[in-house]
Amino acid sequence: MDARQTALGALIACRKQGAWSDGVLKEYVQRDRLDRREAALAARLCYGVLQNRQLLDYYLASLVRGRLKDLQPVVLDILRLGLYQILFLDKVPPSAAVNEAVEQGKKYANARAAGLVNGVLRSAIRERARLTPPEDLATRFSHPQALVELLAGEMNREDLEAVLAADNEAPETVLQLNPLRGALRELHNAVIEAGGTEHPHPWLPDCCTAAGVGSLERLEAFQKGLFYVQDAASRLAVGCAALGPGMQVLDCCAAPGGKSFAAAIDMKNQGRVVSCDIHPHKIALIEKGAQRLGLTAIEARCQDARAFVPGWEGAMDAVLVDAPCSGLGIIRKKPDIRYKELSQTEALPALQLEILRNQARYVKPGGVLLYSTCTILNRENGAVVRAFLEEHPGFSPEPLPLPEALPQDGSGMLTLLPGKYGTDGFFICKMRRRL
Repeated sequence: MDARQTALGALIACRKQGAWSDGVLKEYVQRDRLDRREAALAARLCYGVLQNRQLLDYYLASLVRGRLKDLQPVVLDILRLGLYQILFLDKVPPSAAVNEAVEQGKKYANARAAGLVNGVLRSAIRERARLTPPEDLATRFSHPQALVELLAGEMNREDLEAVLAADNEAPETVLQLNPLRGALRELHNAVIEAGGTEHPHPWLPDCCTAAGVGSLERLEAFQKGLFYVQDAASRLAVGCAALGPGMQVLDCCAAPGGKSFAAAIDMKNQGRVVSCDIHPHKIALIEKGAQRLGLTAIEARCQDARAFVPGWEGAMDAVLVDAPCSGLGIIRKKPDIRYKELSQTEALPALQLEILRNQARYVKPGGVLLYSTCTILNRENGAVVRAFLEEHPGFSPEPLPLPEALPQDGSGMLTLLPGKYGTDGFFICKMRRRL
């Protein structure tokens, strides 16, 4: 099995099952036993097609006789995959992309479909110069029009185009060092020995960006707990809480555990981090990660963030609320998010506020309530915080302890746009309980 077959299989599964591409792709790469290079190519192909689907269809509409919707769905999948390679991947010979697509047409459809695929893709090669993106942002950046209009209400045109472009880029993997198990130099050596590249993060200590490593789980350094994967913005959020040894900390929406791991590390594994999630099967993921990292301060528990636990009232030095959200800040990692029905996200602010109200009850006087999301919509970020503060005068925002590279306005709130500072799109707010 090669990368193109794996990518096509993943695209078909996403279309048929409505599954998330990152999970499907990981499963298919393992199933097909791809090596590091083939796995990386399969990921680039699968994500590339999903990231540019509307633009690819715009081009195909000018190359295919008839309507695209009249094609067999699998034939359209094959055409998108082939055209993406021709237009976006310099290292893939166009002839190889065409030949593989023709074989896929024979395998998944029939000889007639294979002929159509051959004709369309060879026409694309000949007419490549005229295949230029249109002016409208929705098609050019392959985001649904409704989503583009929603984001346009949040930012200026320049930032909007930058965000849409960042959503279609391949992000580097961000590795967080576990200083309890080793030093940054050891992490650097582990990445290089695995055939990858590594660079220290420009403004976040004990962190690096890596590429070309393949399956991180296979690395001895990973198995020994030298590092874990977490975006810089998410790690920054925990750092803003200014945690220390001996504290009692609650992470109420913790899975898969990154913020809990960061909290325990900042506490030098001294104290207690109660790491909660509503889904029982995710508790095992948190426990497994904590064990691998040697973080004995973490206590994983299945708990609904909306349900009150009397024993925790006023007992926590810090409560981390990484609330369920629309995820519009991580489209570059999960390209399928852009295709979600926006109506499904409209009820989220009410849920977020409900969770924040409940979690505030656990913060002791003088303690910290940290609210964060991986979205860039004000209705899920600043609007939720302002509604909470109006109801809870005993809490007040305080300035975030940020690196000099990041903007600081003293409001206690920070929105990071995708790609602008090398992070996911993210929101952070730090509040202190005064009473």
